[in-house]
Amino acid sequence: MTQGLHWALAYRAPILVLIGLALAALTLLTSNRAPHALRLAQIALRWFLLCSIGAGFLWVSALQVLPQAADHPLRMQIGLAALGFAVVGIASAWGGLGMRLAALLGPSVWIVGSLLGKVAGQGGSGWSGLFGLSDALVPLVGFALLGWQFRAQRHRSVFARSRL
Repeated sequence: MTQGLHWALAYRAPILVLIGLALAALTLLTSNRAPHALRLAQIALRWFLLCSIGAGFLWVSALQVLPQAADHPLRMQIGLAALGFAVVGIASAWGGLGMRLAALLGPSVWIVGSLLGKVAGQGGSGWSGLFGLSDALVPLVGFALLGWQFRAQRHRSVFARSRL
């Protein structure tokens, strides 16, 4: 049990992506509304943002702020920045396409910068041994879902969009 919990915390990004997509599937299965492409994309992106960005960065914030708040001011700054990403991720779940794009851009820059920092800190040993590489799944899945919603929204007629 403890080993599984440690593994889940070490690979929280792919697990949160899977939880978000599973909750989206559950929402669609229990809904009475007709599943068209735009609705599928909106619900999948909503649950992805809630789980991966909202809950994921809330966890990062808690790890940085709670235990070592007085240790180092940089930890407090990192924790509060992560809390800001979490709040925007949660709020954007019910926002429009522009707000969802904004909720993905900040965390994506954070994740890519973190991965590049890890690679640079390894002194040329490359990508081997980076367990944080799984965090790159968040921007990849997020922008794929956002693109899907954009394409589905663009193909809906004005009349159909007014009845959503």
